[in-house]
Amino acid sequence: MSGVRAIVGFGRTVADLAATEAFYRDGLGFARVAPPEPVPAAQAEAMGLADRRATQLRMRLGAQSVTFLTVDPPGAPYPPDPAATDPFFQHFAIPVRDMDAATAQLAQVGPTPISRDGAQRLPASSGGVTAYKFRDPDGHPLELIGFPDGPPAARWRHAPGLFLGIDHSAITVADLDAALAFLTGPLGLTVAQRGLNQGPEQARLDGVDDPKVDVIALEPPEPAPHVELLHYRAPATQRRRQSYGPADRAATRSIFSTADPKGLVRRLREAGLSPRASADDAAIYCAGPDGHGFLFVPA
Repeated sequence: MSGVRAIVGFGRTVADLAATEAFYRDGLGFARVAPPEPVPAAQAEAMGLADRRATQLRMRLGAQSVTFLTVDPPGAPYPPDPAATDPFFQHFAIPVRDMDAATAQLAQVGPTPISRDGAQRLPASSGGVTAYKFRDPDGHPLELIGFPDGPPAARWRHAPGLFLGIDHSAITVADLDAALAFLTGPLGLTVAQRGLNQGPEQARLDGVDDPKVDVIALEPPEPAPHVELLHYRAPATQRRRQSYGPADRAATRSIFSTADPKGLVRRLREAGLSPRASADDAAIYCAGPDGHGFLFVPA
C-alpha cells in the first residue's frame, strides 16, 4: 500500500526558538525532546531548505511531538490580521483535563485570543465540546478542547497531566472537493465524521460573524492523531489563496509515516501534485491543494 500509516508529528516555522519553547512549555505543558539541532539533511532537501541554515527544536506533549523550525535567511512573515477563514489556517487541538485551569495557565504566557469571550461550549449538534482558540507568538493558531463524553473523551481518559496531547490538526480549505480527493486518494485517509457547525457559539469560538463551516474528520490507518477539514461556506475568505513554503512563517506541516515512499511519490504525481523527495527517499514534501504542507517519512 502506497498511502500513509499514521501522523507521527507536526512541524511549524517560527522566528525565535527560545521564545517558542517558553510559550509552549510554560503555557501548554510541552517538554523539550532535544536541544536545538540542524534539520536532518534528507528533510532539508525535500523541503527545499538545503541552501539555508535550518535549525529545529523538537518538543513533545504526551505521546505527540511538534518540531519547530527556524530558517536563515527567513521566508515571508506571518500575514497580518489573520482569520479562521484564511486558507493557510492550521491549528493543533489540545485536549485538556480542566478547561478553567488550562486557560488560567495559558494566560500567564500572553496568548493572542481568536475566540471571543473565552472558552465556548458548542451545542450537541456541533459535538458538545468546550473549546478555546488562540495564537502563539508567531501567529500560529491553536485550540484547547474538552470532550464531554464518548470515544474522544475515552481516548484521553488515562493521559496524564492538564494538557493531554494533540488530538487532531484542523486545516481550513477553500476547495473541499480537492482537499478530500487529496487526503482520501494518494494519502488513503478515511472520512470518519462529517458535520456542519454554525450558530452564536461557533461565531464566538472562531472569532468570525455568522459562520457556517463544514467540519470533516479524516483518519489514517492508525487514527490518532487525525486531520480535520474546515470549509467555511460563510463568511467567505477575504484573502487570496497563497502557498507558504517551509521557510515562511505561516507554514505548518503534518508529518506522516509511509511504508512505500516511492509508491506515494508516484500516486501524488498521478494526482497532479508536485512532491519533492530526497535523493535517498528518506523524506518527501508536498503541498496540498490549498498550500498546506505535508512531510512524509519512512515508517
